[in-house]
Amino acid sequence: MLTLALREQPTVPLETEGLTPDHLATCRHDEVESLTVWHGNRRAQVGDFFAVSGDSGEELRVEGDLRRVKFLGAGMTAGRLTIAGDAGMHTGAGMRGGELVVEGAVGDFAGVGMRGGRLIVEGSAGHHIGGARQGERAGMRGGEIFVHGDAGDQVGAGLRRGLIAVAGRVGDVAGLRMLAGTIVALGGLGARPGAGMRRGSIVAMSPVTLLPTFALASTYRPPFLRLYLRHLRALGLPVTDEQIDGSYARWSGDGVDLRRGEILILDSERALA
Repeated sequence: MLTLALREQPTVPLETEGLTPDHLATCRHDEVESLTVWHGNRRAQVGDFFAVSGDSGEELRVEGDLRRVKFLGAGMTAGRLTIAGDAGMHTGAGMRGGELVVEGAVGDFAGVGMRGGRLIVEGSAGHHIGGARQGERAGMRGGEIFVHGDAGDQVGAGLRRGLIAVAGRVGDVAGLRMLAGTIVALGGLGARPGAGMRRGSIVAMSPVTLLPTFALASTYRPPFLRLYLRHLRALGLPVTDEQIDGSYARWSGDGVDLRRGEILILDSERALA
């Protein structure tokens, strides 16, 4: 395993695009140390900020106080990246494959523009996780994001494909203008979910105040959701039998658009009926 240990926290954000296990798999230590990073608007090298140790291969570990380190794992296509602690903005942006594990919290815009792979956040996440890149309509287009803590506003904005699951509370306007895919909020869902959504599914396990442009369609047990929830429980998220076997009220919307999206809300009174 190749390990990059941050010597000290940068004074301004440090941009580290290209520090991925697939990119560094065959690099020598001196080659890794000479790679370019950006400290604010100043060009620098990896070796100016990180101590490099271990053997190159399919696994990469980055250690230290990384809250000001941006773009960790951005664009990775294969391998495993472990971030030992908190990570900064744009972590896992544009991922296409592999597994990225953040052992702490992660900043805003994590997983934006993802097309594949798996992003696991063991702490909480900031705003716009799994959302769209600046200037683009479509957000995440594939892959999986799992957050074991809370998540901020606009989770899955523009979501086109893939799965986002949050064990804690999800902030406001989740699934803004989403086109497809699934968002599961296990610990609560903020205001105005699904605003402008065209297709896709948002799942809530507690009562939610919906926009008036959503209409109640039915109450049933969605077969696909049972599979998803069992998958989440197998990965360590706190999914209960009641949630797996329960009935869900299906609200269709958003009525300002196609009304082909859905918000599924657990009906606790009928969950195990």
